Amino acid sequence: MTMPTQGPGVDPGYAGAPHSADEVRGSSIGQLLGQVTTDMSTLMRQEVELAKAEIRQEGKKAGKAAGLYGGAGFGGYMVALFVSIAIWQFLDNVMDEGLAALIVAVVWAAVAAVLYSKAKKNAETVRGLTQTKDSVQRVPDALKPHPEGVTR
Repeated sequence: MTMPTQGPGVDPGYAGAPHSADEVRGSSIGQLLGQVTTDMSTLMRQEVELAKAEIRQEGKKAGKAAGLYGGAGFGGYMVALFVSIAIWQFLDNVMDEGLAALIVAVVWAAVAAVLYSKAKKNAETVRGLTQTKDSVQRVPDALKPHPEGVTR
């Protein structure tokens, strides 16, 4: 089996691993380890670049979606505003204008209070970065730095 030395995703400066069993047998352990290290380094760089490209692409999609949600929210606000004005004008035909405005304002205050209550309950369920904190606490002591050096 041969490793590609040209093409997309292959480091142009990479000479490639030995191509045959005879070439492997003729290589020293140091050469083979060097090739494995080079291969792993190339692979990691390629994976990081792929991850960066995917994050950029998904970030653009998320930004576009956020902008559209913002536009929809503003449109909804305008609908609520004009419906409120229409209700105010309708009620003004059957009662005093000040009382009609007060009724519309009280209805919106009740809507705001319900939404606030739901938001507060929802916010209380946010836990933060508990999974990340737990996984960091489970890092083995062997990976943590020891000021006195390596102990056996």
